[in-house]
Amino acid sequence: MLSFSLFDATSKPSEEEKQNIINFLYKHLQEFRDAKKAISKCLDYALKNNVSSFGGFVLVLKENKKAQGVTIINKTGMKDYIPENILVYIAIHKNARGKGFGKLLMQEAIKLANGDIALHVEPNNPAIKLYESLGFTNKYLEMRLKKPH
Repeated sequence: MLSFSLFDATSKPSEEEKQNIINFLYKHLQEFRDAKKAISKCLDYALKNNVSSFGGFVLVLKENKKAQGVTIINKTGMKDYIPENILVYIAIHKNARGKGFGKLLMQEAIKLANGDIALHVEPNNPAIKLYESLGFTNKYLEMRLKKPH
C-alpha cells in the first residue's frame, strides 16, 4: 500500500524522522549526493527552521510504511523571473527503481507546490527523461562561480 507523508513549517518531522530523511537521501542519491550537512540545511530551510527561510516542503513516498522515495522542495521567495520553487533533492530507494515511484513522487510534489518549479540536474542523470515527460524543459545553461573561502 502506497502513502505519502508531508512535512513543512506547520507539520514538522520528529528528530528521528528528520535523521531518517537525511540518511535516505544521502544513501539513495548515490553519485549525485551532497554531504549530510548540506542535506540537513536544505531540510531545515524547507521546514522554515531558520529566520531567513521562505519554507517549502518534504514529501516521503512510502510502501507498506517503508520509505521508497523522498523529495525536498524549497520556496525561492521569487516569482516571474525565477520560479517560486526549486526541487533540491529527489531520490528513490535503489531497490524500488523502475516501479514508477519517481513519477508518482514528482506528480504529487508538482500538485503540492504553489507556483512554478525549477530543478538542477546533472547531464548524465537518467532522471532527465522523467523530468521531460512531466513537462520540465531545459531553458538555461547554469554557470557557477566558486569564490575562494
